[in-house]
Amino acid sequence: MWLSQLTLNNYRSYAESQLELHPGPNVLLGYNGVGKTNIAEAVGYLSTLGSHRVTYDQPLVRHGESQAIIRAQAHRGTQEAFLEVEINPGRSNRARINRGNPVRATEILGILRTVLFAPEDLELIKGSPAVRRRLFDDLAVQLRPALARVRQDYEKVLKQRNALLKSIRHEGFTETHESTLTVWDQQLSEAGSRLLRARLEMVSALRPHVEKAYQQLSGSVRTARMEYQSSFEQEPPTDQQALAELMLDRLRAARKQERERAMTLVGPHRDDILFSLDDVPVKGYASHGETWSYALALRLGAYRVMVDDDPDDGAQPILILDDVFAELDARRRRRLAELAGEAEQLIVTAAVDDDVPESLLANAWRVESAEQISRVSPLHGDPVHEDPPNEDHDAA
Repeated sequence: MWLSQLTLNNYRSYAESQLELHPGPNVLLGYNGVGKTNIAEAVGYLSTLGSHRVTYDQPLVRHGESQAIIRAQAHRGTQEAFLEVEINPGRSNRARINRGNPVRATEILGILRTVLFAPEDLELIKGSPAVRRRLFDDLAVQLRPALARVRQDYEKVLKQRNALLKSIRHEGFTETHESTLTVWDQQLSEAGSRLLRARLEMVSALRPHVEKAYQQLSGSVRTARMEYQSSFEQEPPTDQQALAELMLDRLRAARKQERERAMTLVGPHRDDILFSLDDVPVKGYASHGETWSYALALRLGAYRVMVDDDPDDGAQPILILDDVFAELDARRRRRLAELAGEAEQLIVTAAVDDDVPESLLANAWRVESAEQISRVSPLHGDPVHEDPPNEDHDAA
């Protein structure tokens, strides 16, 4: 799977930009702030409808504009698809497939698959449980797009249930509240069990790939492990109906405590995933290099899970490495280049060309501004002054 063309309209600070891409490695070189990461972000948005840098859409729209558009020509084997997403902050986002009529943005999910690693991914290790939950939810949605609606339903019901619990604390508990909570409990356990089951499946699928990728990247004999930590059961069942019934029982049991605290205390929104090396947690104990290797292994593992899910030729996801190589030593750079080089299309951003292994510089451009991009020779890194493949990028 690869993109041959990416067009941005009013995206970030670009009024209109177009970039031609190629199969294999595509490297964008330039100082921080020139806008290289916008390419990585835009490609990732086409596949997940989310940004790895911000949690809402408004910053993606050029200042003073009401809408941003991302368009791309995607290739899977001999098949082609023209994809377009309209980003409309405050309103529903829309999508077009093969220049058809506008549809809900979620209709585009599943057509393009990507795996993106960025420095922000260190938060997978160091950050809050919400960051780790999002990793597994995003992967599950890319594999099974119908889960996007399940995820939305769960968040909607959770918000309404929490609002009711706050109302109960202020107004007192009544029979009407009891009947309404019963309805929300049923809906929350239904959506929550489907979401939790998907996460458990992702943990099981990722484990062997993360273990292998970590050892390949680090050269270590230590074993990368992960353990799902549920808010209501130490070892939750994998059967969805059993999960729903168990979650419903736990919600009923926690009713008094939830009324006192005015929040929902049971469900996948309270869960976490423990990452460890052998039996030692990565968070708080691993070195800087081990932390980077583990975070990278998670993304490379996700890449392999997608390949396993659809092993057909041309179905490999696009692999995106945003400003990664600068933080790695020479050994890890070399090993990452070998692993990443297997992708049908690889997009790399870097501030310094010496950080990128020479094997990846077959298609490289130096980005100095949206108006000044020059081709880089793959042999020695010197600029070759020729027309760029349609100029793109400026500051985010």
